[in-house]
Amino acid sequence: MKLGARMLKTGLAVAISLYIATLAGLPTPIFAGIAAVFAVQPSIYRSFQSIVEQIQANIIGAATAILIVLTLGNDPFVIGFTTILVIGMCIKLNMNQTTMMLAVVAVIAIMESTEMEFITFAFMRFSSLTLGILAAFVVNLFFLPPKYETKLFQKIDRTTSDILQWLRVTTRHLSDEPALKGEIERIQDEIRYIDQTYILYTEERTYLKKNQYSKARKLIVFRQLIACTKKSFDVLQAFNRLGEKIESIPKNFQDALVQELDKVIHSHEKLILSSMGRIRKDHKETLRLISEPDLLRLVEALIHVYQEEEEERLIFLPLASQLMEYHHELKHLRRLLKSYQQYHQDEKFNVTPEYKK
Repeated sequence: MKLGARMLKTGLAVAISLYIATLAGLPTPIFAGIAAVFAVQPSIYRSFQSIVEQIQANIIGAATAILIVLTLGNDPFVIGFTTILVIGMCIKLNMNQTTMMLAVVAVIAIMESTEMEFITFAFMRFSSLTLGILAAFVVNLFFLPPKYETKLFQKIDRTTSDILQWLRVTTRHLSDEPALKGEIERIQDEIRYIDQTYILYTEERTYLKKNQYSKARKLIVFRQLIACTKKSFDVLQAFNRLGEKIESIPKNFQDALVQELDKVIHSHEKLILSSMGRIRKDHKETLRLISEPDLLRLVEALIHVYQEEEEERLIFLPLASQLMEYHHELKHLRRLLKSYQQYHQDEKFNVTPEYKK
């Protein structure tokens, strides 16, 4: 089992909150640990964004619970009614589900029967929950801050490599169909993860003006890198859907198809390497000199392969369309990389974790 940073941060936040609550003499410090679990966020920006909302939810839950206990008591049905009321208030304030659950925990913690003076008891429970929220915030801020740029690039690189390898194998009729089907499902999950990581990366804030310009350009490049990965995956799916029908194309055309697709794949690989800073600027095959596949001629030939049989001919139109779109996205990526390298010559993408540098 692989332990992620968020899992480690959650455990640390729980431990710190329990330790501090115990030192402070708060009764049932376990509620501080529970609040810490709900308060851990995947990014620093979301920590800043959520801490105010979580404290608000804690206040709403605690204030409502105190008011209900003082007026109606703490019968189990009254606690259930209070829970519904607090959830409704949180929904009205557009709070997320995790924050609503924290408010519910505050209600249950404070409305528990006790022999202590109630206001004192309620204040201690409220303090325990607030302590858990603050402990999670501090851990989010200083312990293993996420490097989403590195994670995003590495995930794009690995996923793209897998897709391009399968494209090479599939176009040569060497792929095992059950294995490819499983890989397509896995790659779909990887692409969803890439989209989620990109959102988290967009939320990371930069505070120096020069870094803001660089970050804005990086966001555009990353978005295009993802678009190219998705388009290469669309081409792979198009080949997979054709299956054995691709073998009915004349042999000379199959060879041309493999040759031109290899050029596209080679272009994609070189663009990835260039974005990683692994291609010398004075190399004879820089971004400007990447070999251009003649996809327009290939697509025209593909459309006319089965001119006599309309139905068979139309089967290959989606593949022709996907190939043209793939090439178009790569050309756009090349322009963006050229522009980024021109204006930010001394800045590289963070593609390697710090501990490996």
